[in-house]
Amino acid sequence: MKRLFITFLSIFLTFTARAEYQTNAKSAFLIDYDSGAEIVAKNADTLMPPSSMLKLMTLAVLFDDVKSGKLKLDDKLPVGENADYKNPLWYPASKICLVAGQEITVRDAILGLIVLSGGDASVVVAESLAGDENKFTALMEKKAREIGMPLSTFGNASGLPNENNLMTSRELATLAYHLIADYPELYPMFATRRFEFGDYKTDWCRDWGRTHTVNYNKLLFIMPGADGLKTGHTDQGGYGMVASATSGGRRLIGVINGFRGKGHDALAVEMKKLLTHGFTTTTTRVFYRPGDDIIEVPVWYGRKKTVTATVSKNFAITTAKTQDMSGFRILARFNDPVAAPIKTGAVIGEIIAEQNGRIVSRANLVAKNNVSKIQFLARVWKNIMVMIMGK
Repeated sequence: MKRLFITFLSIFLTFTARAEYQTNAKSAFLIDYDSGAEIVAKNADTLMPPSSMLKLMTLAVLFDDVKSGKLKLDDKLPVGENADYKNPLWYPASKICLVAGQEITVRDAILGLIVLSGGDASVVVAESLAGDENKFTALMEKKAREIGMPLSTFGNASGLPNENNLMTSRELATLAYHLIADYPELYPMFATRRFEFGDYKTDWCRDWGRTHTVNYNKLLFIMPGADGLKTGHTDQGGYGMVASATSGGRRLIGVINGFRGKGHDALAVEMKKLLTHGFTTTTTRVFYRPGDDIIEVPVWYGRKKTVTATVSKNFAITTAKTQDMSGFRILARFNDPVAAPIKTGAVIGEIIAEQNGRIVSRANLVAKNNVSKIQFLARVWKNIMVMIMGK
């Protein structure tokens, strides 16, 4: 008979309460990348217009096609009338400055979205991948639900004002985590400080291009370790930024939205303040990394008696630097035994950090190796031995 088996693995640092942080932004959210711990949370679950930060979802959908091999970075995408620079929609908006009938590479579309916040590039991507922008927003919503964003909705691919463009700071952080964790070969593009598009088709666009080459994300220029992600701004919604930075081998993800300041430089200063607050007031301890042997889990009907449990992402705890060591514990929980067959990466339990019976961190335990199932006669014999011997 299966039973839930719980084993204590270690004693560890105390859990941190959210540290104090003050900002005039309507919403602010700061998490540790490894532990997922919330360091700052101000209106983190309030739906707000994300402005151009929404382009991160456009990129996530595009990145899936690049990752799968459906698209290559040197493939070319056609520019339609909706993305033409003469379209009144783009006159006041950020753009690469494209002309209907030309083609741009996937690489230039990505850099145009990241560095220049090119709304025209977002339309090119949407029409190339889905046929039109409305159909593409359905792909964006589907992607959002798949990665744990139940609230976000999308009305276009650019983030231009639309009543259906709504995201929370928490879900923007979830999206940032996904981009960092699941696209390691593409994520470094977010650290690009300058992009000079080399295929302008008109003199007006060439003039535009000479003065639009520098990333709107000014954090890249003022904070060592900053390597992404995206800013946004509308007159009504104010300034926003999704950012990430590393320091001492540790990564934080920050989100600000509804910030009232004087331009992207002030926004960068505010984000630096948020991230620096996290790095200076908290610390993170990683207990287990993917591939670490955590515990041997008994297997039923398997060609091996046990399967090694590990984690698929770092299991860590974030605490205030002022807190001391005290009686927390890490527990592994799983059904004893786990039934074969078992494939590498299959979820076979969970690992939990708790304080006084309250769970403060958890992650899936996954199989480190395959365990095949024994044949029918062997299973019959196993059942007989259980009835006779109790094992």
